[in-house]
Amino acid sequence: MKTNKWSLSSLRFKCTGCGKCCSGRGDYYVGVSRAEQRRIQRFLGISWRWFRARYVTAYVDDTEGLRWEGDRCVFLDKNSRCRVYPVRPSQCRTYPFWPEVVASVSSWQAEAKGCEGIGRGAVIPLDIVRQRLRRQAKAR
Repeated sequence: MKTNKWSLSSLRFKCTGCGKCCSGRGDYYVGVSRAEQRRIQRFLGISWRWFRARYVTAYVDDTEGLRWEGDRCVFLDKNSRCRVYPVRPSQCRTYPFWPEVVASVSSWQAEAKGCEGIGRGAVIPLDIVRQRLRRQAKAR
């Protein structure tokens, strides 16, 4: 977990709910563990078999992710709101505090071009940033 002091002491982020992080990201995907899948499946109140068939994609490296429809996460509704927000995967919960995003000034600034919430709001406390980075590392 390589991070720089600048990034951990001066990050500002306030989600605007725009949904851009859930769409149009090229070969980006949302990894989802079996435990996360179960939480989402129960939240939706559907069968495990239907959930897996409808919403999960298996990858050649034995990981699994949420299915995308076109250039959007399958759970992003027509108003660009997440239909499973209370039980969203760790990868979603920790955005934009991913190691590759906070690794340098340039990577943070590059991510800000696609996320209007970066640079907004109060500075996120250092302990919160570290906590989110640890959570993301565990989820991988």
